[in-house]
Amino acid sequence: MKGTQHPTRRRGHGPGRLLGLLLALLAAIGLTSTTAFALPSHKDTSLTRLALPKLAAAPKDTVAAMQPSWNLGNTLDAIPDETSWGNPLTTKALFDKIKAEGFRSVRIPVTWSGHQSATAPYTIDATWMNRVKQVVDWALADGLYVVLNVHHDSWQWIATMPTDHDNVLARFKATWTQIAAKFRDSPQSLLFESNNEPQFNNTTDAQGIQYNSELNSAFHTLVRASGGNNATRLLVLPTLHTNAGQEFLDALVGEMKTLNDPNLVATVHFYGWYPFSVNVAGGTKFDATAQKDMSDTFTRIRNTLTSKGIPVYLGEYGLLNYPDHHHPDRVEPGEGLKYFEQFGYEARTAGVTTALWDAFNFLNRTTFQWRDPAIINQIKSSWTTRSGTASSDRIFLAKSSAITARTLTLNPNGGNFLGLWQGNTMLAPGRDYTVSGNQLTLTATALTRLAGNRVYGVNSTIEARFNRGLPWKIHVTTYDRPVLSNATGTTNGVTIPTQFRGDLLATMEATYADGSNAGPTNWTPYQEFNEAFSPDYPGNALQLTSKFVNSLRDNAQATLVFHFWSGATVTYRVTKSGGSVTGTVG
Repeated sequence: MKGTQHPTRRRGHGPGRLLGLLLALLAAIGLTSTTAFALPSHKDTSLTRLALPKLAAAPKDTVAAMQPSWNLGNTLDAIPDETSWGNPLTTKALFDKIKAEGFRSVRIPVTWSGHQSATAPYTIDATWMNRVKQVVDWALADGLYVVLNVHHDSWQWIATMPTDHDNVLARFKATWTQIAAKFRDSPQSLLFESNNEPQFNNTTDAQGIQYNSELNSAFHTLVRASGGNNATRLLVLPTLHTNAGQEFLDALVGEMKTLNDPNLVATVHFYGWYPFSVNVAGGTKFDATAQKDMSDTFTRIRNTLTSKGIPVYLGEYGLLNYPDHHHPDRVEPGEGLKYFEQFGYEARTAGVTTALWDAFNFLNRTTFQWRDPAIINQIKSSWTTRSGTASSDRIFLAKSSAITARTLTLNPNGGNFLGLWQGNTMLAPGRDYTVSGNQLTLTATALTRLAGNRVYGVNSTIEARFNRGLPWKIHVTTYDRPVLSNATGTTNGVTIPTQFRGDLLATMEATYADGSNAGPTNWTPYQEFNEAFSPDYPGNALQLTSKFVNSLRDNAQATLVFHFWSGATVTYRVTKSGGSVTGTVG
């Protein structure tokens, strides 16, 4: 499940620190209820003759050898069954593909609750357990490291631990006792992860840290006691919420010191600066704030964990709801490429192994084709080197105006700019462009040629090439200011007829006459892309969602300002009156 990297929300008070420690002590001496399961009396030898990865001498080297990693997301973790969230049944061929694409490990999230008794002895359905093992064994057979976990159970029932402590702890122990028994003789290229994105209802962070520590400790104790390869198997322990804030990292380091086990791995998740990740609050660009959020996160990880010899497996990364091939891009593609480029660099320099969260949005599980080659190519390139970028991947030329020279800022990221190309043709320095420092200026002559007949949309694409990494594509685009029309609708939503005229929507600002914010995200005037509004480019329309419309005050006009990537803005006014909505231009 995806996590967001925004400041942790404070929750209501739950059990105090003293009570949490007391409960942990009771669990340690066996006074809380749990159920024991018999371990198998025979060894599973089905994998002994396979070409499994050779484990490195030290845990940190093993985790380093797992880079890069990939998530089998929205599959065995789907609710209630493997195909419930739109992915096909997993096959051995899928792991063949992942291995061929250069990945060295896979994380296999599993939600157990729908296939497990909700009451003692919390038995997991044998058919489900065998299916999980089949999928794990396919990945292991391809020479991939595998991370197996307890996934959406975290919010389904583990989160109730503050009010149902003993039952949750008993079920957690029973769950891992059965998993440990099933996989006790699997090779040590299989890792166990305690719990995905640990969270606890109505608790402070301090209380949540205590509950998370108690579960991690119980997980460690029972897996180690289960014998076989589990005695020394690498165990992956999450921070609270898998958050990389300093207080959460420090707490996990303390847990690891207490457990005094060299075969432990820390895990966190990263989905970027929240406003940028979902395009809300004006977070349209991978700007200095978003970049600093990323670099600060990896600095904390390096200073607290990897520099001290603690291996880190970053179990999920990406951007929230991007790419999403069922909806318009909420993140501008070039800005997304910058994010993934820097992410790879930061992870490499911090010595962190990273697992791409792929729910369906990267690899088409039916065709085995990458849905967006530009993104996956950037991700792959970032595993080993940096790539140059620029301030934008578009140059907008107004059709209604004469073409003039345009300037972009190059970001070589430590490389050297080599020049501009259109296909295999190199543009001429001086005649077609000039460079002053990192300022790249395309001449009016070159842009006139590249714009061609100046139809709305992308007229041509050129590349800025550097001495390393991938080239940066620049799309020369003809546009004019978009034209919106009056519209009527209901609380189910409003469709605004729109002539985009080659432009692309960046964000929408919504306010009332008194200056207060309008819309469901009322802490900012800039509403969330695809949640409050969405462009329909093929349908020549802008959609105001039912969520946005229903949040409006009755009979209070809201002023909307649509911001486009060319820099153009269009003002629109919307009024809800009962069940009807009217929209007017200007």
